[in-house]
Amino acid sequence: MAKPADNIVYASQLRLMWLKFKSHKLALYSVGVLLTLYFITFFSQFLVPHDYAERNSDRINAPPQTVHFFDENGWRGPYVYALDQSLDLENLTWVYTEDTTQKLPIHFLVHTTEYKLWGLFKSDLHLLGLLEAGNEAATLHLLGTDSFGRDYLARVLFGGQISLSIGLVGVAFSFILGLVLGGISGYLGGFVDNVIQRLIELLVALPTLPLWMGLAAAVPPSWTPQQVYLMMTIILSLVTWTGLARVVRGKVLSVREEDFVLAARLGGARQPWIIRKHLLPSLVSYSIVSLTMAIPGMILGETALSFLGLGLQPPAVSWGVLLQEAQNLRTIALYPWLLAPAIMIILVVLAFNFIGDGLRDAADPYVR
Repeated sequence: MAKPADNIVYASQLRLMWLKFKSHKLALYSVGVLLTLYFITFFSQFLVPHDYAERNSDRINAPPQTVHFFDENGWRGPYVYALDQSLDLENLTWVYTEDTTQKLPIHFLVHTTEYKLWGLFKSDLHLLGLLEAGNEAATLHLLGTDSFGRDYLARVLFGGQISLSIGLVGVAFSFILGLVLGGISGYLGGFVDNVIQRLIELLVALPTLPLWMGLAAAVPPSWTPQQVYLMMTIILSLVTWTGLARVVRGKVLSVREEDFVLAARLGGARQPWIIRKHLLPSLVSYSIVSLTMAIPGMILGETALSFLGLGLQPPAVSWGVLLQEAQNLRTIALYPWLLAPAIMIILVVLAFNFIGDGLRDAADPYVR
């Protein structure tokens, strides 16, 4: 006969957090939204019919084309109408109208524009596209084009690679700095604690915008977009780790005086063992929540700096760079599709915030 204790199931802290997180439906849906966005942005060159840098001088500021599935005979499959172009002399803008006599079927897995996926793998295979080669009216721009005739859907999705990756890479750096320095400050105390805290106060006191203006002026014009991206990631990380470090320090100060830590010390346990077995597990839940809440802040930081011209510059493509074209009322009134990067930013930030709320509730033992 089994003992009553044999029927008890033990679950780790992470498993308990996961079971509670699953009950937060909005956070769970947000995970699916983020995974989808990361997938379509990092495979954007394959998913869209055009390369992000490909220009079409005959389609300047063309509106998004509508995909149709039915015609007068019923189901036809996905297709778009060709566009007729004319000049509006009153507003000095190009006007595009659908030519319903030309139906352009959309094909899947077509070989058109050549690209390099992630800058490594050369290919010309696209998920969808048109096969009407030589027909100037045969264009497929599902989100319209910009002022240079470049496919805007391709640019928005490709720009997401930088905006979304800088959040992950930058937060990884700042998370390690905040966790390590905050833990050392709280655990050792004394002179080390004073030095780290004074450093944090110095960084917090620095005005962010003038600092970025000075850094932007100090960047050599010969730097490549990759070098500017790396610099932005490092600087954002060095500026944003201070808040996490202070909270980690406070939690370590409270945990290090607990009875189980004192018992481990009296038992002869060494400091690395105490840190690994007692202090770090007590910080897991807060660290996960802090990580998810810091990523949207990093994304907004890159977007704002690039929008103001203090971060990435063309020919680099990010959501902040793309929004520079939509900073006047005339552009918004005539070409509203240029605001698509703002919608993507709002969607990503909301998703991360909902996930952070779900993780915070799951990590809090007093929330039911």
